[in-house]
Amino acid sequence: MSQPYEYTLAELMITAASDAWRGDGEILASGIGVIPRLGASLAKLTHTPELLMTDSEAFLVEEPVPLGPRGDFEPRYSGYMGFERVFECVWGGRRHVMIGPTQIDRFGQTNLSVVGDYVRPKAAMLGVRGLPGNSINHASSMLVPSHSPRVFVAGEVDMVSGVGYNPARWGEGMRQDYVDLRRIITDLCVMDFGGPDRAVRVISLHPGVTREQVAAATGFPLEFLADTPVTRAPTPDELALIRQLDPHDMRAQQIKGNPPANRAEL
Repeated sequence: MSQPYEYTLAELMITAASDAWRGDGEILASGIGVIPRLGASLAKLTHTPELLMTDSEAFLVEEPVPLGPRGDFEPRYSGYMGFERVFECVWGGRRHVMIGPTQIDRFGQTNLSVVGDYVRPKAAMLGVRGLPGNSINHASSMLVPSHSPRVFVAGEVDMVSGVGYNPARWGEGMRQDYVDLRRIITDLCVMDFGGPDRAVRVISLHPGVTREQVAAATGFPLEFLADTPVTRAPTPDELALIRQLDPHDMRAQQIKGNPPANRAEL
């Protein structure tokens, strides 16, 4: 009997991230960070080839560009994609980005600006950057490499940098239909926004992870998909593509200790 093939937690998360873009069609796929970028690249090379991708500089490319030094790799350019054209995609809703917020609350409001009181914060990052416009204009997903109550906070995030579905924040007559939050990929599970009032809901658990572990690592009450499945494993073909897209193994540095996908093996 053959042994099952091995894969890391980072590789499982890359595959789960790729599924966030499944079926999106011809839109700009932007993965911010190693795991999101590899997830978007994997999506384009497998289930959603219509996705548009850039070389992370100023051009659209026909195939994803590998991470790190490119060696003999020559990008196949297909058109100019400067900031002006990127913003046309942003304002027109033709983009799906995956980001890594500092805090997320029950209704998907995100914070990447300050921790603590806004006037006298405990820590200050680099401002809201493009998050307000992104979160109100096009699809957004999130990547959390260390699932904890410090990220998934009780109550509301310390500063609302990105909008969510919190009903208390939406006054009468305000249009909410542009908000499109899709997935949250963490080191414990995959979530969406299918709970009551579009609150966060767990839709799969990574191998060896229990509902109790996820609930204990989250600062707010969680909904779980009935009969919550195990997060799907990457196929051998997907693993080969991930390793081709990341020839310098930058993914190994994204989750502390580069653990195996199955928590029971730790």
